[in-house]
Amino acid sequence: MNFTQNLQTSLSKNIWTKTILLLLFFFAFAKGNAQILEPVKWTSKIEKKGNNAVLIFDAVIEKDWHMYSQFTPEGGPLALEIAFKNQKGNYELVGKAKEGKTKTSFNDVFGVDETYFEGKAHIEQEIKIINPNLKTVDVDFDFQVCKEVCINSSKKFSIAVPSTFKMDQVPVVAEAQKDETKVVGLAVDTIQKETNAAKDQTVKAEKEVKAAEIPAPAPARSLWSIFFIAFLSGFAALLTPCVFPMIPMTVSFFTKQSKSRAKGIRNAVIYGLSIIAIYVILGLIVTKIFGADALNALSTDVWFNLIFFVILVVFATSFLGAFEIMLPNSWANKADQQADKGGIIGILFMALALAIVSFSCTGPIVGTLLVEAASNGGIAPVVGMLGFSSALALPFMLFAMFPGWLNSLPKSGGWLNTVKVVLGFLELALAFKFLSNADLVLQLHFLEREVFIAIWIAIFGALTLYLFGKITLPHDSPMNHISVGRLYLGLLTLVFTMYLIPGLWGAPLKLISAFPPPPQYSESPFGVGGSGNGAVSGEPIKGLPEGAELGPHGIMVFHDYEDGVAYAKEINKPIMLDFTGYACVNCRKMENNVWSDPTVLPILKNDVVLISLYVDDKRELPKEEQFTTASGDKIITAGDKWTDFMISKYKTNTQPLYVITDLEGNNLNSTKPTISYVSTEEYLKWLKEGISNFK
Repeated sequence: MNFTQNLQTSLSKNIWTKTILLLLFFFAFAKGNAQILEPVKWTSKIEKKGNNAVLIFDAVIEKDWHMYSQFTPEGGPLALEIAFKNQKGNYELVGKAKEGKTKTSFNDVFGVDETYFEGKAHIEQEIKIINPNLKTVDVDFDFQVCKEVCINSSKKFSIAVPSTFKMDQVPVVAEAQKDETKVVGLAVDTIQKETNAAKDQTVKAEKEVKAAEIPAPAPARSLWSIFFIAFLSGFAALLTPCVFPMIPMTVSFFTKQSKSRAKGIRNAVIYGLSIIAIYVILGLIVTKIFGADALNALSTDVWFNLIFFVILVVFATSFLGAFEIMLPNSWANKADQQADKGGIIGILFMALALAIVSFSCTGPIVGTLLVEAASNGGIAPVVGMLGFSSALALPFMLFAMFPGWLNSLPKSGGWLNTVKVVLGFLELALAFKFLSNADLVLQLHFLEREVFIAIWIAIFGALTLYLFGKITLPHDSPMNHISVGRLYLGLLTLVFTMYLIPGLWGAPLKLISAFPPPPQYSESPFGVGGSGNGAVSGEPIKGLPEGAELGPHGIMVFHDYEDGVAYAKEINKPIMLDFTGYACVNCRKMENNVWSDPTVLPILKNDVVLISLYVDDKRELPKEEQFTTASGDKIITAGDKWTDFMISKYKTNTQPLYVITDLEGNNLNSTKPTISYVSTEEYLKWLKEGISNFK
């Protein structure tokens, strides 16, 4: 082979080698960036509404992911935040942003009812344009989306305001948002062209939303639970001195006044259905007046919670016997007059008279149920009133069908007042839940977890003494002994009171996790002595270095990367980076379930230096530390800084994220450089591998 042929062969090989290397580099780069997740895709538009405009934001959410609503309460996952950047002098907001269909469920990690979108999200904000020269409306969304991991994300919208909005013409759809393009100073004809093009894009996007839509799970379970609780509450109201004596009297009236047994049964059934209709209509009125969104928002409003705290204390005081809450007697008299007319109308007014006369007992229960159900939104108030009234009406119908059962009814007596007093204690305990909500929102720390639990111990302890006959109240009958049923109820209350006591020292109290403030909102967030809930003791930490504090389960933790690295170099131990978030549900689950494991906890305490970096930390960085990334993102808060660090260094934006590094920041795990939401076994194996590679 001559020199020319050798050269050609060599060049050919080099070309193929470079091509292969280039392809490998491309795929490696693609793989490295494939971890940057964006499970929410947004579109936006603007529509004319009379003299105002409506901003409409639609999102398609990938399967199995969910995005939290702006109505998720404080102390839970990160709620959606909407910021209108150029509002001043240009436009005014008309009410609060309205949301499409959401789902609400209890989060046992944070102890709150979280509200979130699944499949799709729809948000509308009506605005009144006050600047005729307004070209764009600039809106920023900050939101959290979670699956097995959580992502704190943002979206910037710049929505063009068509010139046609200044005339009474048909609604025009503005530019469907794509990327983060700014539209400033466009001529009218250019805007119109882009608006027409945007129509096509919007139609396409809406089709994609429908195609990708995952129906949000019907809240049947929560509605059934509301119905069941309301039914039990109706049964409790039935056993009060205002209602129970009415059963034999009313049934006897129907059976004696009716010409036949069949007619008596029919009248009693109509009477029961009338009771149900009255309370269901009340639920409909509440829902219609306030609306689902307003009620949901009210449930986290400070003044609403404070006002309802006072109302419940008044109700409880009434139940305990201090005074009676009565509706005007004229209402009952007018209802009685109409009832005398007979027929179906007369029976309906008899039911109304019962509702008015028994209000002193049923009113507090109905009010509590309406607020609790209303906080779920939708038709929950109607379902709650259906459950309550069904329990209230059922005995009247059954005893009319089987009048012989009346002889088996227990006689009215002091036990009816006992039921009323027990309800008073329960109302008083529930009242402090609303006061706690207000305290949590304001972050006043007046009613921290220990204080709340101490109040409940006092309330249920007093209830125990009452049931055992050691305390008597104004309307109690004299008694020489207590019944067996009252004894059992007293024992049950005593057990519950004793169960609460360890909560003062950090016990989780999972049976009532929905009521007290979360464990971190307390005088001793990690339990008395800093041991934490379920902590397994490792070697005690006698002194903390600068920048460190006790974290979950007594693990020493740094929240600043530089401080943690400096300490790791000082003691020559590997570093475990924990990219987390205050509102990250699965981060808390990993800490509660995996970090607390007896095989994992000693390693975290003794063999690594833990640095927890919170990507949702809203504390603003000093001006000299703020910067703009190469992609144009402004790093203003500590959370922004750690998010940028995570994305640029580890090519992902998910939490929780765990990394074990050496003192120079190099990964120590070869098979899995990073790990996220995994089982205890997988986490322990990964942890041991990284530490062994450091040694």
